[in-house]
Amino acid sequence: MTTGIWVLGDQLFAGQAALAKRQDQQADTPVLMIESRQHGQQRRYHAQKLVLVWSAMRHFAAELKGAGWTVSYEIAADFETPLRQWIQKQNITMLQVMEPSDRPFLTFLKQLDLPCDLELIPNNHFLWSIGDFNDWASDRKRLLMESFYREGRKRLNILMEGDAPIGGQWNFDKENRKPPKGDLDTPEPLTFEPDDITQAVIKAVQKATFPTFGAVEPFDWAVTRDQALQVLDHFITTRLPTFGSYQDAMVTGEDTLWHALLSPYLNLGLLQPLEVIEAVEKAYNEEDLPLNSIEGFIRQVMGWREYMRGLYWYVNEEYFERNFFDHDHPLPDWFWTGETEMNCLHQVISQVQRTGYGHHIQRLMVLANFSLIAGLQPQAVEDWFHAVFIDAYDWVMQTNVLGMGLFADGGMLASKPYSASANYVNRMSDYCKGCRYNHKQKTGDDACPFNFFYWNFLDRHRSKLQSQGRMSFILKNLDKMKREDLVEIRDRAAKFLAP
Repeated sequence: MTTGIWVLGDQLFAGQAALAKRQDQQADTPVLMIESRQHGQQRRYHAQKLVLVWSAMRHFAAELKGAGWTVSYEIAADFETPLRQWIQKQNITMLQVMEPSDRPFLTFLKQLDLPCDLELIPNNHFLWSIGDFNDWASDRKRLLMESFYREGRKRLNILMEGDAPIGGQWNFDKENRKPPKGDLDTPEPLTFEPDDITQAVIKAVQKATFPTFGAVEPFDWAVTRDQALQVLDHFITTRLPTFGSYQDAMVTGEDTLWHALLSPYLNLGLLQPLEVIEAVEKAYNEEDLPLNSIEGFIRQVMGWREYMRGLYWYVNEEYFERNFFDHDHPLPDWFWTGETEMNCLHQVISQVQRTGYGHHIQRLMVLANFSLIAGLQPQAVEDWFHAVFIDAYDWVMQTNVLGMGLFADGGMLASKPYSASANYVNRMSDYCKGCRYNHKQKTGDDACPFNFFYWNFLDRHRSKLQSQGRMSFILKNLDKMKREDLVEIRDRAAKFLAP
């Protein structure tokens, strides 16, 4: 009887459940890791995403070997061929795998007809198990993130004074929307020079015959747990004190502002959510940092990240095909090139091309907002988000994009659509200053597309929006609009994305 462990590419933590279960039987437990080229071609991934994952996997394999594990690392066309060969060579009778984070890979695993038993070990890379989230959600009429977040704070005793939240309130979001005005003294992100392993992966990606997105170099990301811990420490030391106030701001030439840049490492397993949260809370207790920054960051990790993962597994498969507004416009080609006269979209897409990164407001209020009001097909938008971001995975993007960004689920996740005109972009960024369109105009040749798409969206879907959240108040403005202006808005919206 031989038990073997297959470590997946986003499970790069020595304490992951399958490895932890066999820690005392290292000598008798072969470990397999597979770098699948076929998997890297399932969509047009960002080149830096491929480098990050494959380099981190190679580094983690070396780490496991150094810790005494017997590791087979395969670079192959697919997963199944090297898996079967390894099972046969090692005489595996029981294959243990920590549960995948993504539904498609779980389906793939269960459909394999392997010559050994398969045991799925519950995933321990999240604060909430799938079962715990389902128990929380099962008897609720509305699955509000704020309620979930508060429950998480109580369960783990984070930022609590007895049964009450520190500071007397749960959420300091209203203090975290400061627009970028004047000179901002932003800290430089911590970067790393690619070592020999990473350089080899960069060359492999450059030589690949399949298409990728974005620039492969300069590649500055961490690829080991030690480096990821350095990024965490750097964030706490140089970025966390001012993180909260400006977390919604967008500035030309400022790719990262005060953001943590930790999501790629959390999603790979190089960092664990609880250790990140506890490190930030410790800094608050020891250094008297602003509570709005501390709470705002912890809410992203403990609240939003866990909530999205829980919902992803809670909903049924039909959720991922929902299209509440029946939007069907194909994705414009310039989503892949960034070549558009709308400066906000040009700036954000160009940044993603260079780095694979964009913060939550760039994603929600520029990219997803435009996609929503322009009527782009939701599943095509989700696939694009999954393709271009360095921290993207199926569990990350499905609920974030379809539910939060595009309201394709009809309000299961969000209380109202996150739709906005150019006024929001102008308030929270400097993008409008460098744009050929006028952010104040909704009609005329200089009208900003965000404006005429926004009002056209409200007009097209008035009947569905009337009962959504606070939308009825906004919709009353349609009644005040001149008939000829509304006709022009409809016409401009119809022609802007026409072939």
